[in-house]
Amino acid sequence: MQGTVAGVVLLGAPQVLLTAPNAAAAPAGPGYGPLLPDPAGRLALPKGFTYRIVTEAGKTTLESGEPTPGTHDGTGAFPHGRGTVLVNNHEIGALAEAQGEVPVPALPGLTYDPAMGGGCTVVETDHDGARLNEYVGIAGTSTNCAGGITPWKTWLTCEEDSTRAGEDGATRDHGYVFEVDPFDRKANADPTPVKAFGRYDHEAAAVDPHTFDLYLTEDAAGPNGLFYRWAAPDGFRGGKGVLRDLGATDGELAAMRCRTEDGAHVDDLSRGTEIGTTFRVEWVPVPDRDAATVPTREQFGDDQVTRGRKLEGMWWGDGGAYVVTSFARAEDSPVPHDGQVWFYDPRAATLTLKVRFGLNPDPDADGAFDGPDNITVSPWGGLILAEDGEGVQHLIGVSGDGEAYPLARNEVDGSEFTAPVYSHDKKVLFANVQTPGTMFAITGPWRPQ
Repeated sequence: MQGTVAGVVLLGAPQVLLTAPNAAAAPAGPGYGPLLPDPAGRLALPKGFTYRIVTEAGKTTLESGEPTPGTHDGTGAFPHGRGTVLVNNHEIGALAEAQGEVPVPALPGLTYDPAMGGGCTVVETDHDGARLNEYVGIAGTSTNCAGGITPWKTWLTCEEDSTRAGEDGATRDHGYVFEVDPFDRKANADPTPVKAFGRYDHEAAAVDPHTFDLYLTEDAAGPNGLFYRWAAPDGFRGGKGVLRDLGATDGELAAMRCRTEDGAHVDDLSRGTEIGTTFRVEWVPVPDRDAATVPTREQFGDDQVTRGRKLEGMWWGDGGAYVVTSFARAEDSPVPHDGQVWFYDPRAATLTLKVRFGLNPDPDADGAFDGPDNITVSPWGGLILAEDGEGVQHLIGVSGDGEAYPLARNEVDGSEFTAPVYSHDKKVLFANVQTPGTMFAITGPWRPQ
């Protein structure tokens, strides 16, 4: 990443800290210029950029003959000899409730719970992003939202659903993290949850490649969710297959508690309103990580932990974890906002506010942004955010100087973007529109931002 994201541009929001002319119309500054309408009515992109459809729910076909599942969400990308292999989450819950959705087929040996329609597909593409093959990586999981890439080149897929066996037809407990290997199909047989990482409404995961500690976000409300750290046990070394060997209580799962520089407790991340705000971080052990009787976030009083509304996307980069809080409203958070991006530095044990969106005054008008969700660190500098807000939906770039700009716009409807991730050679940006489920490969005249 070239430079550190240090601010944000948001139009028309009085409480925003930095302001600038409309990023969607400005001829100068960061980004690639205004978005041009798409004759096909799918994606608006800057001049010189093109896209191809990689997978589409109900239209493209898996190698086993079934249609591509829908509700595309978080995605990991890995280099391989012919181009890029991607593991694509499908955020589908109980089959009994998945009306009109195309579920992940419950193939023998790859299905955790046949009552659930979520899971992952593995998509192989060439160097230009053209689809070569697609097959089931894991099935029978629920509401696979985001996840994270491991240093040993696997994908951690996270269930944003803590349904218990016997509820909604479920035959097994949910709310876990599962590992999917994009290269070794045999490694995906007999899906096994990593119970050491806890049972709750998981969103995203990020692995410290030096310590193998794992960071996890929880997208929940009433009360708001938590940011967790799983501290690896002594002698643990990450690698393919090792997570299956972890015991349910191995390592320490703990929730984040923030303090101001003068030691005051921070009850909610919405308290951060100025770019550069830095909190000191402590970790409070979770009493019962499998939440046998009480959800993990409810095992703490508000004076023990720091909560965040819509703790969503996360990405490891620049020696730490970028963490998104998608939005906060007055009824559920102390200070309203339309999105934050924080950076957790594990060496300094600090959390710093890098990006903040004030309240979007007119979500149906193109120009302003709200509701960032999935995130990636761009190899061209800065960040790419997937918008899951109100009204018009974008892929949002944030330059190394902290200025936001539009990179793509959904021309079809108000469905959110998900899973921006670049190919290893920096040539292709893969991204999804969630409903009904389409993966795009975007190419163009990329340049440092």
